[in-house]
Amino acid sequence: MELPEHNAPKKVSKWMWVIAWLCLGGLSYQYFDSKIAREYNPNGQLNNQTQQGSITLVQNRQGHYVVDGLIDGQKVTFMLDTGATSTVLPQHIADQLGLTRGYASQVSTANGIISVYSTEIKSLSLGSLTLYDLRAQINPYMDDDTVLLGMNVLRQFKLVQQGNELTISFN
Repeated sequence: MELPEHNAPKKVSKWMWVIAWLCLGGLSYQYFDSKIAREYNPNGQLNNQTQQGSITLVQNRQGHYVVDGLIDGQKVTFMLDTGATSTVLPQHIADQLGLTRGYASQVSTANGIISVYSTEIKSLSLGSLTLYDLRAQINPYMDDDTVLLGMNVLRQFKLVQQGNELTISFN
């Protein structure tokens, strides 16, 4: 005579707890991942902060101005870099945007002298502010997903910083 299986409910209960903990872990990861992304780029929702002809950015926790924008109609993340002469794109971002490498030149960076390549950007937008026909550089050594927005772009705007906010408008 066979005895009924008494361990079956315990096995199901264990698996339900495992699944519940995995779901909780996944939700926690999503929450904190998006929280870290918002802290790095507090200007991700720039449309809410845009007025006609000007935008206001908030510094991130490291004191940088990071903002989402468009290059040739495709979304990118910019970091404003007043120490960069030119706008600089990582090679993998340039490839995604379909930008072509032009002539090579040597530049001096904090990490030494490297070769970068010229390229042309048809349009660059920050909220309601758009510039056309800009020169930029492609850096094959940059690994991150941030485009450095250099002085070739920033000098075309009026920049006013107050506290931890920067207002950008056309001159």
